[in-house]
Amino acid sequence: MEKICFKTKKGPAAVGPYSTATICGGTIYLSGMIGVDPAVQKPVEGGTLAQARQVFENIVTVLGELGATTADVLKTTVYLTDIGDFAEVNKLYAEYFGPDYPARTCVEVSRLPMGLSIEVECIAQAKA
Repeated sequence: MEKICFKTKKGPAAVGPYSTATICGGTIYLSGMIGVDPAVQKPVEGGTLAQARQVFENIVTVLGELGATTADVLKTTVYLTDIGDFAEVNKLYAEYFGPDYPARTCVEVSRLPMGLSIEVECIAQAKA
């Protein structure tokens, strides 16, 4: 199986030495997305919910570049710096990933890049 490394042209630029996604064997492994506005490459203002909305929009954008949608997502991992934000993020998450929700893990972490409060990574099926 060939490994393809993908760097987004429409989503936020990587903040380190990694690909936006790696595709192998019909599966897309999307790196963690953070609440950075790709137009200005800076974090969005407005707290966790605003960041979460930007994260989900970034996921939609990058998956779109790869010919996929959130309906193709098989698994997500959500990282929050405050698990107390879970309920409000969960409501927004449902709008982007439902009604056939992917498997998911959500964990609280001590810190995230750029001082942000949420990061989400995905595994999705690639379209043939």
